[in-house]
Amino acid sequence: MTRTEIKDRLVEIMLVAMPDAEETIKTATEESNLHTDLGFNSVGILYIVIAIEEFFNVRFENVGFNDFQTVGDVIDYIERAQAA
Repeated sequence: MTRTEIKDRLVEIMLVAMPDAEETIKTATEESNLHTDLGFNSVGILYIVIAIEEFFNVRFENVGFNDFQTVGDVIDYIERAQAA
């Protein structure tokens, strides 16, 4: 799966978690900050983590709320987890 495909699916997941932020999420870049730019709180991040684990068949281990600052950080983690 390419970075673009991962990002596209991640955007879909984020839209389910925060439907009120559709315009902001759809224009997110890899540099977009999950907390300050997109407005995710710990509950939103938890939802995203669960959905990512299900869709991408990866497990988040030894990571916390602040381990992912940007959309790119999440994509990097998914890429590494899928390669393992």
